[in-house]
Amino acid sequence: MLPALSAKDLRTEAVAGVTTFFTMAYIIIVNPSILAAEGTGLPFSGALTATVLLCFVMTLLMGLYAGLPFAVAPGMGINAFFTYTIVLGQGVPWPAALGIVFWAGVLFLVISVIPIREMIAKAIPAGLRTATAAGIGIFLAFIGLKNMGMVASDPVTFVKIGSLDARSLLALAGLALMTVLFSKKNPLAFLIGIFAVTAAAWMSGLVQAPEKILSSPDFDGVFLKLDVVGALKLALWPAIISVFFTDLFDSISTFIGVAQATGMLDESGQPRNLREGLIVDALATLGAGLAGTSSGTAYIESAAGIESGGRTGWTSVFTALCFLPCFFLAPLAAMVPAYATAPVLILVGALMFKSVSQISLARPEDSLPAFLTMILIPLTFSITQGILWGFISHVGLYAAAGRRKEIPPMLYALAAISAALVAIGQGHGS
Repeated sequence: MLPALSAKDLRTEAVAGVTTFFTMAYIIIVNPSILAAEGTGLPFSGALTATVLLCFVMTLLMGLYAGLPFAVAPGMGINAFFTYTIVLGQGVPWPAALGIVFWAGVLFLVISVIPIREMIAKAIPAGLRTATAAGIGIFLAFIGLKNMGMVASDPVTFVKIGSLDARSLLALAGLALMTVLFSKKNPLAFLIGIFAVTAAAWMSGLVQAPEKILSSPDFDGVFLKLDVVGALKLALWPAIISVFFTDLFDSISTFIGVAQATGMLDESGQPRNLREGLIVDALATLGAGLAGTSSGTAYIESAAGIESGGRTGWTSVFTALCFLPCFFLAPLAAMVPAYATAPVLILVGALMFKSVSQISLARPEDSLPAFLTMILIPLTFSITQGILWGFISHVGLYAAAGRRKEIPPMLYALAAISAALVAIGQGHGS
């Protein structure tokens, strides 16, 4: 679906594609550092190769098939859920966790090609969608604060303020630098901050330079290592549903939000090529399980390229090509410490949290489900629990408040499924 363009328009699309790449290139370092956190057993080099592979293939497909100027990469928040809730929290081996991502992608793909997709999208209250984004923002910020040492565990109060050492001070300086650059709309804000903290840590002797700068892609570590059968255990169904709904929320919010902000709407006022875009997003989740990373989604940073003049699939093609050299940078990426990427988690978390102002707080049947969704995500380290209890409480409180007519039949079904998944989770001790 690539249109024929003049040389001038093609140059504009190329500039837009490169702009989008630099605004989201931080994911190449941040995603593998999250997935390969201590205790997961997932190799960093394999996770980096999987991240780059997913970004390249799915961004290219977004351009060639959907004809949209959106880049695709592993989603922030869902990668933390993959690591800290599924693998470390529930003790699920990473191959089975990749299987969970795969089956969520299969479900997303089925939903994307049949009319039920629109029914589900319309049935989910806007307040719950917004609360999920805000809750994930708090979740990311909490992990970032933990990685930089600002938050530590405590046997009595569960958490406490951590000690300010050289690592946490470097991370705070990196956060300040990123915030200033981001406020000035610098597309390299995150990358500059990561590199600055890493360089300072290297000069201070806190990290060691790699023996070599470049290496071959690692297709042996995680590629096609998913356990599709083990992921179908009854106790893991809630995680599959959670990944599916999170991807659905992310995709619809990104496509609708960016399209409305940049005027990329069709004649009926809907985002252009929405169905094709969602199909690619579904394939990005399914393909992530195969590649060896957490689920992929369209990135909100794509708005930077669109604002630079990108309007067709050519923008995505150029963005995809920018990822190719990144296959060979694993040694340099592995040098980056967790406290150098922690500021990214905090800043991205803050950006996601700002949507909380859109939640209606006038009536308790609106505010309480949104609050439960938002607060349970970080407190339980589980996006699943936030989403499930959001659906259950919304339907229950609306019914109790005499607003049954405002509850779509599909939302009743989602609440019933959520209640069943909560029961399954309790039955398995989760």
